[in-house]
Amino acid sequence: MPAAIWSGAISFGLVTIPIRLQAATEDHSIHFRRVHLEDMGRVRNRTVCSIDGEEVTSAEIGKGYEVEKDNVIPISDDELADMPLPTARAIDVVAFVDRDTIDLIRLGQTYYLEAVGAVAAKPYTLLRKALERSSKAAIAKYALRGRERLGLLSVKENAMVLHQMHWPDEIRDPAELAPGPVELDEGEIERALMLMDTMILDDVSGFHDEYTEALEKLVEAKAEGKTPAAPKTEAKRSGQVVDLMSALEESVQAAKKSRGESGEDATVHDMPTRKKTAAKKTSKKAPAKKAAKKTAGRKPRSA
Repeated sequence: MPAAIWSGAISFGLVTIPIRLQAATEDHSIHFRRVHLEDMGRVRNRTVCSIDGEEVTSAEIGKGYEVEKDNVIPISDDELADMPLPTARAIDVVAFVDRDTIDLIRLGQTYYLEAVGAVAAKPYTLLRKALERSSKAAIAKYALRGRERLGLLSVKENAMVLHQMHWPDEIRDPAELAPGPVELDEGEIERALMLMDTMILDDVSGFHDEYTEALEKLVEAKAEGKTPAAPKTEAKRSGQVVDLMSALEESVQAAKKSRGESGEDATVHDMPTRKKTAAKKTSKKAPAKKAAKKTAGRKPRSA
């Protein structure tokens, strides 16, 4: 069991639940060191003052806020310690909401809440069961790493989970990223829905990190003094733009074939009659359509 990140209590009305914060995820990435290639000596970062060029110790390093260029205001640790953090040792439940009303983009790092001691078992289980039965989630305020934060308490199996939440003003407006209006006909939408149907999964636990697995094999081979095997790469599709309807049709058939279906019933509706202007545009892309037909039998790339 990894060391607790934070310890405190959930404040739920007059109920107090002693808990510890545990990381809910693990980092399995392969990390590298910076080395001197001539002798493999480790290269470390040096803390150097940008003004006098001298290396400084950790005791000489403090915090400063840059108001503008060449104007930095020092902020001491004592001043930061005096900042009001009423939730410094408590996860204070302030409201309950329907789970479906939470925008997923607001959720950040996830933690497990571990009950501390026998005294915490009953109130911990009480709150967990209340959240399960009501299909609600709790909005809470807490402090972590010197900042007040907003969180969402929910349930996973027999444990409670704390999702760090972004404050409302931290979410950017996506409106500026949306493309302008485009025309779509019903045939294109229906084929997109058909493609979605062929790709539905009830269990996504089978996905794995192929890059890290290949990297592990590379490191293992080099550690044993062997020549690393060349990684298998799939042939890339042509970057040539094809007709959207043809691409959807091909994708549906390929997805069905990968699942052992014939793919012959991919077309369930007649192709809609295109406007004259659309016909002129697609006639110029005849070579791309031919390429799409040739690749109709290919298997889709793995996720």
